[in-house]
Amino acid sequence: MPKLSGGLLMYRVNGGALQVLLAHPGGPFFQNQDDGAWSIPKGEPGAGEELLDAAQREFAEETGFKASPPFIELSPITQKGGKVVQAWAFAGDCDPAQLRSNTFTLAWPPRSGRVQEFPEIDRAGWFDLAEARRKIKAAQIPLLEELCRLFK
Repeated sequence: MPKLSGGLLMYRVNGGALQVLLAHPGGPFFQNQDDGAWSIPKGEPGAGEELLDAAQREFAEETGFKASPPFIELSPITQKGGKVVQAWAFAGDCDPAQLRSNTFTLAWPPRSGRVQEFPEIDRAGWFDLAEARRKIKAAQIPLLEELCRLFK
């Protein structure tokens, strides 16, 4: 059975253009990656936790921002590693400079015996759909396309 993850895609209309909030993963593996590395905030549910509840919790933990309904369910996508992501879109606004992410620890550099703490998300930003398609992980592009269709 594939792993499941719940995520939220925040959107806004700014100057007549649809924009989405994307998050850049923190830690040493992504520090020099940009195009194709960004993602929607998402995560796995805890035991007995509904996916939408997990998506809201993860969004708050990874960004420090609260998501508010209504939530529009999007079609699930399957990422490269086989994880299935169920996402919901919602209208909102925030200042990415105010991002407050939870952290994780990692032995870094490898085999050094040193453990360092890294933010799960090191930055976030608002992107129009053309730029978001370049920034987001390829497997998540269908989420942007579905959101775009909802606004036609």
